Amino acid sequence: MSSRIKHIKPDLLNNDSVSSWFTLRNQELVHPNRDIPGLNLGLNTAEKASAVLENRQRLLKEIGLDEKQIAYGVQVHKTDIKEVIEGGIYEETDGFVTTKPGLALAIQVADCAAVLLADSENKVIAAAHAGWRGAVADILPKTIRKMKALGAESEYVKVYVSPCISLQNFEVGEEVATEFPDRFVDRTNYAKPHVNLKAFVRQQLLDEGIESDHIEIDDSCTIEDENFYSYRRQKDKSGRMMGIIKLN
Repeated sequence: MSSRIKHIKPDLLNNDSVSSWFTLRNQELVHPNRDIPGLNLGLNTAEKASAVLENRQRLLKEIGLDEKQIAYGVQVHKTDIKEVIEGGIYEETDGFVTTKPGLALAIQVADCAAVLLADSENKVIAAAHAGWRGAVADILPKTIRKMKALGAESEYVKVYVSPCISLQNFEVGEEVATEFPDRFVDRTNYAKPHVNLKAFVRQQLLDEGIESDHIEIDDSCTIEDENFYSYRRQKDKSGRMMGIIKLN
C-alpha cells in the first residue's frame, strides 16, 4: 500500500545500518481549521502547536518511529551541535550527533538545507541545519569533526543535502554575499548578487575529506517547486519540512 505521506528516501542513507527521510509539503493533506495546509512540522510557524504536533505524530506513525525515539532542535541559525542519547526537544540547537542505536535526529527547513550524515561502518550519524548563516559559520565542518570525535572516519561518511534554495532564486544583499567566497556568488547574471548555497555546502564537505560520490545533493529548489514549503515564497504561510536520520 502506498504512503499517504509523500517523502524522499535518500539513496545513500538507507541501508541495514541507517534509515532516513525528507518530507514533502503534502499540500493535499488539507485540514479544515489549519492556518497552514499540508504536513507542516514546524512549531516555529503561524500554526497552532496542537496541529503541528498532530502532523508530527502522523509522520512518526507512517515511518515507524516512537516520539521518544526522536530528537528535535529549537533552531536558531547558529552552530550549537549536541551529542544526544535520547529523544526530546533541545533548545538553541542546529545540529545533532549520536551513536545511539534506534535514535532519530530531526532538522526542520523551509529554504535552508537539512544535511543528514552517516558513517555506517563506525555507527555514527548526524543532522545539521544549514541556512546561509549556519553554513558560513561552519556548522558542517563542526558537525563532521564532532562525528570524528565519536569514531567516524571521513572515507566512510555519506551525506544527503535536502532540497533548498537554488542559485537562481537566492538573491542577497552585498552584506550577505561578502560572507561567501567569490566563486559561490554570481554578480554577473543578475541585478543583485546570487549565492550558490548548494555548491558552497558541497565544497565544505569535500574540504572535510568526504568523497565526491558519497555526497547526494537534491537538485530541487524550494522556491520553484511547490511540493515544498518556502519561507521566501510563502512568508508566514510557510510550514516546515523535516529531514530525519536514524541509526538502526
